[in-house]
Amino acid sequence: MKTHLICAGWIASLVLAFGAHAQTSSGTPAADEAALRDADAQWSKAASVKDLDAVVSFYSDDATVMPPNETIVVDRAGIRALWKSLLETPGLTLSWKATKAEVSRSGDLGYISGTYEMTTNGASKDRGKYLEVWEKVADGKRKCAADMFSSDLAFPAASDQKK
Repeated sequence: MKTHLICAGWIASLVLAFGAHAQTSSGTPAADEAALRDADAQWSKAASVKDLDAVVSFYSDDATVMPPNETIVVDRAGIRALWKSLLETPGLTLSWKATKAEVSRSGDLGYISGTYEMTTNGASKDRGKYLEVWEKVADGKRKCAADMFSSDLAFPAASDQKK
């Protein structure tokens, strides 16, 4: 009987220890989700005013960006060059809005999916969807670790003319 009590005590201690470790979020799931949505909204605002430094600051140091019809970008210099080129597009207006956000139980990882709209020179309009994976970094801030977006518009048909 005494052995059973000791075993039960050890099991209870392990369950409590691992349970407490697994839920180390900074707040409630709703608060973590709201913080993630807020970070994404601030990022969209920085892009809409073409603040290159602010836009790039939302990425983690080892982030990956997967733009449509381009090669994958895996370093900060490449990410900066990608955004610089985009933000310098004449007549650019760009915004995005999260439609879904989820955060892990620990609060360390989360993802956002949503839609974007982009116009250039008032004539060319694009709309599409995006998916971002966010991580909490050492200073407690949330940074985008992976960013992927694609257009909802049909890919232009190849010309029927022979060259």
